[in-house]
Amino acid sequence: MERKTVVVYGASSADAEKVFVDAAYRLGGLIAKAGKRLVSGAGSTGLMAAVEDGALDAGGVSIGIIPQFMVDNGWLHEGLTETIITPNMHDRKNRMAKMADAVIALPGGTGTFEELFEIITWKMLGLFVKPIIILNTDHYYDPLLEMLERTADRHFMNPVFRKLWAVADTPEDALQLVDSLPDWDDMTSKVRLDR
Repeated sequence: MERKTVVVYGASSADAEKVFVDAAYRLGGLIAKAGKRLVSGAGSTGLMAAVEDGALDAGGVSIGIIPQFMVDNGWLHEGLTETIITPNMHDRKNRMAKMADAVIALPGGTGTFEELFEIITWKMLGLFVKPIIILNTDHYYDPLLEMLERTADRHFMNPVFRKLWAVADTPEDALQLVDSLPDWDDMTSKVRLDR
């Protein structure tokens, strides 16, 4: 299945190590070269800027979605193909999810974790059905993936929900998963909600 719009979450920290910045930039370029649109948080620093620049430098479309207060603080990437300004963070995340044919989470901090966990939860509830891919550059997400396994092992999550996300080690693997993973059609969510 060909998916045209890829939403990417990622850190805005300007202090991220080069290995993470390089992988984010490479991912942006791969998205563009595949003829897909990038949608991101419109930030001007960190992995967010790196993925945006990677797409733009490869001649692709880079759409940023950012709340007004971040624009006011001077955090907006000024060179994007299109910028969508929202009134708040909730509208930003909702708009990104509605545009997504797939989601890729780059390494990041609490903001990236929050976005990733929210979209996983929406998928668990049947509110989002598209692929979610965790790009595990330099094994960054290993502890988080262990914790997610623990939630199933300790009965805080149905084991079937381990299939809500996929893990990629490289940007190339992540992009391949965008088109190869199916939409979520497991009925566990519906059964749980209908009880």
